Amino acid sequence: MAVCQNEEILKLLSIRENVEKFHLLPKKSLGQNFLYDLNITRKIARASGDLSLHPILEIGPGPGGLTRGLFLEGAQKVIAIEKDARALNALETLKKIKKDNLHIHIQDALTTSISDISTDPVKIIANLPYNISTLLFIKWLYELTFIHSMTLMFQKEVAARFLALPHTKSYGRLSVMSQALCEVKKLFDLPPDVFTPKPKIYSSVIYFQPKNLTWSYEKVKILEHIVQQSFSQRRKYLHNNLKNTKFFFLLQELNIPKTARAENLTVENYVEMVSYYSEQKNIINKEQK
Repeated sequence: MAVCQNEEILKLLSIRENVEKFHLLPKKSLGQNFLYDLNITRKIARASGDLSLHPILEIGPGPGGLTRGLFLEGAQKVIAIEKDARALNALETLKKIKKDNLHIHIQDALTTSISDISTDPVKIIANLPYNISTLLFIKWLYELTFIHSMTLMFQKEVAARFLALPHTKSYGRLSVMSQALCEVKKLFDLPPDVFTPKPKIYSSVIYFQPKNLTWSYEKVKILEHIVQQSFSQRRKYLHNNLKNTKFFFLLQELNIPKTARAENLTVENYVEMVSYYSEQKNIINKEQK
């Protein structure tokens, strides 16, 4: 059955022809950069591991280049969230082949809860709209209990922040939050000329595997707040950045030097700050009851 369906998919109009047929010109306002080459979209799908065990969540399928790649590489169920209703016509031929295995939701991914669209943990695989890529990623860090893994494409300079180490220029909020909650691995880069329209810089595909943490929504929020305050003025000492915040006491309690800057602390240091703050908050709450 799957082999026959794959043959049908390969016989469809090319993605480029689909775009032309349905006048699906990429919109800059939606951060759209389409991938036409099935060899590339299939490579992204393969790099995401076994696609048959979990529902696949794709953001911004557009004309369906990556969507086809996912099915050709073994996906059993794809949930596609697309803000641009124009994409429906371009995806219709693939929908006729895959039927109930392809679910298309015309809605905004930024306001969509994963738990509302899938009862099983999903693999998120997406060529993300660049203008909302980091916003989506931070949102998903609060929903990791519903996520098996994430294979995501970012502009190369943004991707570097996820992988950055302490004492480096790229190390910052995204580095700490992603590495605190996930194992992060770079898969490969893609040149500008494989996209339409062609962006000015390279893109990178990054794989995120959530760590086995039992962090509550509140604990992730504490991490985000600490990191935001710490890196608010990265050339200043942490002592200055945190002195007017509720996190200032952590510096002394955890023996963090007064001359330390945000970029000098390891991910483990920030995780320790979150744990200590949470413990102290719980103690205070118990005493007040």
